[in-house]
Amino acid sequence: MIRVISLCFYYGIFRFLPTSSFPYLGPTSMRLRYLCAKNIFAYCGSNVNVERGAWFGSGRGVKIGANSGIGINAVVPNNIIIGSNVMMGPNVEILVRDHLFNRVDIPMIQQGFTASKQCIIEDDVWIGMNVLILPGRTIKTGSIIAAGTILTKDFPEYAVVGGNPGKFLKSRKS
Repeated sequence: MIRVISLCFYYGIFRFLPTSSFPYLGPTSMRLRYLCAKNIFAYCGSNVNVERGAWFGSGRGVKIGANSGIGINAVVPNNIIIGSNVMMGPNVEILVRDHLFNRVDIPMIQQGFTASKQCIIEDDVWIGMNVLILPGRTIKTGSIIAAGTILTKDFPEYAVVGGNPGKFLKSRKS
């Protein structure tokens, strides 16, 4: 019951409160969204920041580690795992499934969807603004996903990835 009430408060009111950086009201808004997230998510670590406008469906399967955030207007799926110390920029969108399109005898709109694939974001990851993450991706520890990237495949730990489609730019390890 607390979960349902928290969902109602989040989507009805708290989702529209100012961002965490807004003077005076920001920290209070951030705290209210965090209190809801603790009651909604499957796991919610300490010091988690769910920003203004973030969408996470029912949140039932969301697991998020300590000191991590879901960015302003971000859209994350129900079955995501987000590690600790993850920074997520505004307008990040994470997809869980695609349209089926293999048959040509019926319209694509009538073919349905692929099975859902879980996205995993490991610890110490920075995801820039306007990133699109396709279904089933794992973002490895220490990675940076540059703003505007469309992430279509997985990369090794400590990778800096950018572009459309996302390409390995360099390693953070020297």
